Amino acid sequence: MALLEEYSEATSELFLNKYQQLEESDLTNNNFSFYTSVSAVFSSKIEGENIDLDSYVKHKRFGIEYLPDYTQKIDDLYNAYQFAKTQKCTVATISKIQEVISKNILHPSQQGKLRTGNMFVTTTDGKIEYVAASPISLKMELDKFFQDLAVLLNMELSVQEVFYFASLIHLVFVKIHPFNDGNGRSSRHIEKCFLVEKLGEKAWLIQSERYYYLNHQTYYKNIRMLGLEYELLDYSKALPFLLMLPQSLILND
Repeated sequence: MALLEEYSEATSELFLNKYQQLEESDLTNNNFSFYTSVSAVFSSKIEGENIDLDSYVKHKRFGIEYLPDYTQKIDDLYNAYQFAKTQKCTVATISKIQEVISKNILHPSQQGKLRTGNMFVTTTDGKIEYVAASPISLKMELDKFFQDLAVLLNMELSVQEVFYFASLIHLVFVKIHPFNDGNGRSSRHIEKCFLVEKLGEKAWLIQSERYYYLNHQTYYKNIRMLGLEYELLDYSKALPFLLMLPQSLILND
């Protein structure tokens, strides 16, 4: 609760209520969502995909074709966002989301499936920077995660609390790192799904993924701040990460 108190002091209801002023782009029509493209493109760019928003909008909105390698992973993420718009934020939905996201990342036998081996996050020069939840404790940790998620979805929360818990859900899930790949994309997706379920459809318009990409070095630094090993994480150090989501609302001004 101390962390939530710190968070509340660092944010304001007026600032967080900017989501009420969000408006869909004129480019959006019945067959194309501009802000879903923003989410898919920038969530993918965080993971190193080489694509720009203008090209992807031309691809999705106007049917311009590119080489499959240029668009297929982003198309998968776009489809996952579109799928989530018709679903509740449940275990089954999140499993399906990861399956869709990893269509062109993982072997079919691993898509939507929990990893069975150890998971290490490494730097570009091969150094271990994080050790995720062990395969022995993985199911138990995920069960606790989804139990907490169900409780939060049934709670009456203020706008500030919704943003706080959405960011915390994102952070906890990426720290568990339950899949062989696609964990970052899935975590950002779950964050957005939680926001929508608690605040309404306008939350799909929040450019959180774009903000995380534009500040991706800070984004990763704030994730790393909690510690090197899952069992020893210190969530009292999570505030800098939690404050990034409300800051993303400035991109819609």
